[in-house]
Amino acid sequence: MFTGIISHVGTVRELERGPDSLSLTVEAAATAADAAIGDSICVDGVCLTVTRAAPPRIGFYVSTETLRLTTLGALRQGDPVNLEASLRMGDRLGGHFVSGHVDGTGVIRRKEDLPGEVRLAVQTEPRLTDLMVLKGSVAVDGISLTVAALEAGSFEVSLIPHTLAATTMKTKRPGDRINIECDMLGRYVRRALGQGETPPSGTALTVQELEDQGF
Repeated sequence: MFTGIISHVGTVRELERGPDSLSLTVEAAATAADAAIGDSICVDGVCLTVTRAAPPRIGFYVSTETLRLTTLGALRQGDPVNLEASLRMGDRLGGHFVSGHVDGTGVIRRKEDLPGEVRLAVQTEPRLTDLMVLKGSVAVDGISLTVAALEAGSFEVSLIPHTLAATTMKTKRPGDRINIECDMLGRYVRRALGQGETPPSGTALTVQELEDQGF
């Protein structure tokens, strides 16, 4: 369990690609100093298990399903990634409950500088925006943000200067793909009210399928 409050930004140092998996090594001295094999760390919004811990670097194994449903397969050496260690009992919940189980991806369509904020417009699948509410929470690349505008298949979030400075959002540009996790509380409420079922495993669109549909 995570909060969506990014603790550090790491740098991708090694990528070993297998036919159906990825071995990922990230350099992040502060995060690695407190990491042990078996720990859960959220990497760009994706909950991964630490498989190697050799400060200042930490390693992860990324499975086929995770590669299919997230942006991690597109990472390159030198890319920055958002990092958050799992929540501990007694920690402050500064954002919202984030599981690290990404619901799907979206594409940044607009990044607009406004007084005191940057507004990010994201296009995604309608099945994801159906799980959002205006002024509710959403995790974008692991960052806890508030939905500032909402339509079927698109939403907007506001980034304050601190969020820009402390996360990878300062480097994101229109056309970049991001990981999205909808508020889990909203999912459970929606299902309890009988307004929707959890999609069967494997129904989320892949990156290629999204691109084929013009996202």
